[in-house]
Amino acid sequence: MAGLIAFQGERGAYSHEACRQARPGMEVLPCPTFEDVVEAVRTGAADLGMLAVENSTYGRVADVHSLLPNSGLHIVDEAFVRVHVNLLGVRGARLDQVREAYGHVVILPQCAGFLARHGIKGRVSSDNAKAARECAEAGDPTRAALASELAAEIYGLDVLARHIEDHDNNRTRFLVMSPTPDHSRRAARMVTTFVFRVRNIPAALYKALGGFATNGVNMTKLESYMVAGNFTATEFYADIEGHPDDPPVQRALEELRYFTDKLEILGVYPAARDWQQARASQLP
Repeated sequence: MAGLIAFQGERGAYSHEACRQARPGMEVLPCPTFEDVVEAVRTGAADLGMLAVENSTYGRVADVHSLLPNSGLHIVDEAFVRVHVNLLGVRGARLDQVREAYGHVVILPQCAGFLARHGIKGRVSSDNAKAARECAEAGDPTRAALASELAAEIYGLDVLARHIEDHDNNRTRFLVMSPTPDHSRRAARMVTTFVFRVRNIPAALYKALGGFATNGVNMTKLESYMVAGNFTATEFYADIEGHPDDPPVQRALEELRYFTDKLEILGVYPAARDWQQARASQLP
């Protein structure tokens, strides 16, 4: 597939890895922020966007959940990336030479055991791929980066130690965003993502969700967040298994509409091929 897909971070970031996995034929456009990714797709500078939405260890990416409803974009696919942390050093460096390792604040705790065992001090970087690039630029064998093997490939670094994370189930879920919706049924298992706001009546949320239970529709995610800092206005973000054309989903959404003053479908897309294993890894 030709075209351009935007992601947040520098080349070699885990988001870049997600782009390679989900859209291997597309060129990539690195962006500094999630907002820049959305804007690139909205203005036509990129055909698609790749956004991280949650991690099995650290939970949801709050900025993205707040960004999606007003982005004007539509979810057309999902990808789960197994986050492998590697210790990267300059060419010819040895593991016993490394004294400092730079990585994002959420990556450092994931390999704290390895760093402690080898007497390496963890240092915070704003981006793992940036840490790899700066490591290559510094040319110092005592300095390393915590990043992907893709980053090692891009910046000409050696992998001094592979898969050093302390836990073996760390995954990040990404969503592929498009300026146009695609509600076609492209797989046996589909996911529908939507946001809604319940009416201000007693037990509205309980009643609104009851339709999914009575119609046998599995809700795999339900998140709440405030709207514009207003404590009295709460929106909910939900994922369900199924397609809006499925009769049980149709009935559940009709019941939901009765108890809401806002319901917006953000995307209808195939479940990831390894959806059972991937979603199980997102559970606490």
